[in-house]
Amino acid sequence: MRASDIREQTREELEGKLNDIKKNLFTLKFQKAIGQVENTQAIGDLGRDIARIETLIREKELGINLGLKATKTRAKKKSPAAKKISVKKTGKKDDKKTKASSEIK
Repeated sequence: MRASDIREQTREELEGKLNDIKKNLFTLKFQKAIGQVENTQAIGDLGRDIARIETLIREKELGINLGLKATKTRAKKKSPAAKKISVKKTGKKDDKKTKASSEIK
């Protein structure tokens, strides 16, 4: 279910659809509890649909339109100071790891 498709519907239609989805979610959760559900991913999908519809209903209540399109973000360049500094190890920890791994074999 896409937000752009839902956004065109009236508030009453959205509330009706929300009730239907909540009933389906209840049914799927019940089936999961007794071990009869085949597609457990549908539970998460319905939960996201509920959140999406509730968000759009709230947008309509406030009279706003948050239907923003995603924009590409540019990759930020790291400054030379932000790069990791390699630290020289003493070798004591490495020796313990080597001894432990050789003892396991």
